[in-house]
Amino acid sequence: MDYRLRLTDGTTHMIQIFATTFKKFKVWKLAFDNGTEIMLYKVGSQWMQRREDFLEQSYVISIGAYIDKMVPV
Repeated sequence: MDYRLRLTDGTTHMIQIFATTFKKFKVWKLAFDNGTEIMLYKVGSQWMQRREDFLEQSYVISIGAYIDKMVPV
């Protein structure tokens, strides 16, 4: 899946979203056009990111809502 993200500074980035598994958990890897990768996962109804990743929470929620729309439960 591809997702277009507009940052608060006005720049737009294309993100590729891949579903995968990590230690038996279903996770989604986000690959930015600059090579950065971030991993998201869902706990209950809340979207989370790894401790090593530093994406703003508003972006995590927005991308998580997009994944929820695209991938039925």
